[in-house]
Amino acid sequence: MESKRIVLATFGSFGDVHPYIALALELKSRGHSVVIATSEIYREKMDSVGVELSPLRPDDLPTYDEPDRFSEFIEKFMDPRMGMAEILKQVIIPYLRVTYDDLTAAARGADLILTHPLTFLGRLVAEKQGVAWASSVLAPSLLFSKYDPLVPPQLPAMHGLFKLHPLFFQAAMALGRWQMRGLVRAVGAVRAEVGLPPSRANPLLEGQHSPALVLALFSKVLAEPQRDYPPNTRTTGFPFYDRRDYFGETEAPRALLDFLDRGEPPVVFALGSTAVWIAKDFYVESIKAARALGRRALLLIGHERNRPAGGLPEGVAAFEYAPFGEVLPRAAVVVHHGGVGSTGQALRAGRPQLVVPFSHDQFDNGARVARRGAARMLPRPKYNATTAARELRRLLDDPSYAARAAEAGRIVQGEDGARTACDLIEEKMFGATTKQDETSR
Repeated sequence: MESKRIVLATFGSFGDVHPYIALALELKSRGHSVVIATSEIYREKMDSVGVELSPLRPDDLPTYDEPDRFSEFIEKFMDPRMGMAEILKQVIIPYLRVTYDDLTAAARGADLILTHPLTFLGRLVAEKQGVAWASSVLAPSLLFSKYDPLVPPQLPAMHGLFKLHPLFFQAAMALGRWQMRGLVRAVGAVRAEVGLPPSRANPLLEGQHSPALVLALFSKVLAEPQRDYPPNTRTTGFPFYDRRDYFGETEAPRALLDFLDRGEPPVVFALGSTAVWIAKDFYVESIKAARALGRRALLLIGHERNRPAGGLPEGVAAFEYAPFGEVLPRAAVVVHHGGVGSTGQALRAGRPQLVVPFSHDQFDNGARVARRGAARMLPRPKYNATTAARELRRLLDDPSYAARAAEAGRIVQGEDGARTACDLIEEKMFGATTKQDETSR
């Protein structure tokens, strides 16, 4: 098969970058030349896996090397009511023109651009350069189905109203469109400046989706296809990648594996790569909850600033990071924030989950796993030692949670998101038609 040059454009946390690393490695194994266009902060990560990085601005934001400033920065963007508005206002709209330039540089000589929802200027670059364009979403909430409505982080209780009739969801979406009118104008200005015709499509709604191919990079465990999904949407399963790739790390620390070997499966407490920066008392309260239940606990704290002061009690261990694929299958319960990367890993592990959502798609992801009977939810403001112990006790004492989690795990383990997605990318580039395409028409 002829080698192609493929650009994967993404922006955000590990949960936004790791799926595209999985795709890049699969595409490289098939002989293609792959570039990931993303933030310069991931340079070391890309170098460690041998994937070319083409940097996208902004490049003047706080980094992990400034933990206090970075935490303040993250807290604004993780606000459940205003977080997305702050992201658009501070890190998207002011940099639209330079992001277009950066993506144009990344796309030189490319045969296809695959975009993440927040790299919507990839669509403009594809139009201007005449490059094939495919898009992707990482979570069901980003498909905005009125038949399978999301749980909104601003007001989760609205989901019940959305389920009563699609008109309620459509009204909420109309309000969302009005609130994003500034984004539409800003992207329209870039389109005009680079000589593209006007478009009324909202860049974060229908405008993010390629008419040729939309990759839904999640499992059917989270959502079945809906009749109002964008045309040519294909659900692939999760593309998994879970290495930190800093400091020469290639596997879980030996001391962590020794801890797992020394006793019964622990409760694993983790907050991904973003919420961990605003953990506050999460780990202290988690230790108290585990001790109240007489359970061992493994804390994945993200940064030493989250290590509880005064030492850890017997049966509790804390590490900055560990590959979820190695650790979560050995957990009794996984407590996490509901990011789609963590959700997918916990599903693959087949372990019950306590989801503690902070913002964004986390409420919706957690609710979907809870509706399958494999998880319980406890919003972050209500999380403390007492409430966490209560929810964990239910997950541990009721065998139905473990059974349903194991059932979901078997489904996710049977999927191969990276392979399926790359098959579809190649079909887009080479014009092949699969049986799946034929039967879905």
